[in-house]
Amino acid sequence: MEYFYVFFLGFIFSFIGSIPPGTLNVSILQMALEGKIKIATRFALAVAIVGYPYAWIGVQFEYWLSSAPMMVENFQLIAAVVMTGLGVFNLLPSKQPTDLAKKFSESGFRRGLTLSILNPMAIPYWMGFTAYMKAQGWISLPTAGLLHSYVFGTSVGAMALLSLVIYFAQRLAPYAQGSKWIKIIPV
Repeated sequence: MEYFYVFFLGFIFSFIGSIPPGTLNVSILQMALEGKIKIATRFALAVAIVGYPYAWIGVQFEYWLSSAPMMVENFQLIAAVVMTGLGVFNLLPSKQPTDLAKKFSESGFRRGLTLSILNPMAIPYWMGFTAYMKAQGWISLPTAGLLHSYVFGTSVGAMALLSLVIYFAQRLAPYAQGSKWIKIIPV
């Protein structure tokens, strides 16, 4: 029962934490609106898979990183620079995409894996949230089984939210098809 409880907490807070627009879920939304459902699904799967080790790292280093505020500040700055660069790169039109760029763009899984790895903001999120839940007495992760149940819940929660994004974008896609704004301005 305790395993289900920590899984459920990981699932719920991952689902809720994935709602705010970010580079990854907006990319999935954009692909789904363009009708690239299979690519968006593979992208979402890669995001959920990368979320597992990032949540694990966040939980493992919760105390160490939170005890050194300078480390946390620099970590966030590095992540902000990477994400800003990726955002600018996505906005720049490409006149003649290379074969590698075409493969990368058409492969939802590789693209999702790469962008997820370059988006380490899940680590401080899970550090902070796990520390908060421990301080409130909601969660205790003394065994490896409980830890992995919790972290697995975070991955499943992210996949559930991203699947909903794909589903609703697919339903909205007929109204957005052919719009140049879908490619230029993420919805």
